[in-house]
Amino acid sequence: MRKFTVTVNGQDYDVVVKDSGVAAAPAAAAPAAAPAPAAAPAPAAAPAPAPAPAAAPAPAAAPAGAGEVVEAPMPGKVLRINKHVGDAVAAGDEVLVLEAMKMGNPIMAPCDGKITGMPVSEGQSVQGGDTLFTVG
Repeated sequence: MRKFTVTVNGQDYDVVVKDSGVAAAPAAAAPAAAPAPAAAPAPAAAPAPAPAPAAAPAPAAAPAGAGEVVEAPMPGKVLRINKHVGDAVAAGDEVLVLEAMKMGNPIMAPCDGKITGMPVSEGQSVQGGDTLFTVG
């Protein structure tokens, strides 16, 4: 057992600590003195700069009439669908509501047009990146 006197807010306390039977980690040995370096080597030639990475290829153009695909920004459940295939929409119109983390998140039309595809239905669970609808 080890006995210590500890002072807390001006009050002295005698503390007895039982040995746990577990040995403490050995102290690190002092590092050996490094030998004096020999003559400094000549500086190496600076490496040539790495070539710039090739530019990413431009995405393939969408086929004519494909429309703009709107993907789920996060995982969730389709709570309500306000527009259906064939309905006209203006940019900013609320097309559906996606529930995520107990909050309804409105999903808006990105552009003017008609809803040309909607592969989801109310109550369906979706993952981030899943297609919600297409405006064409």
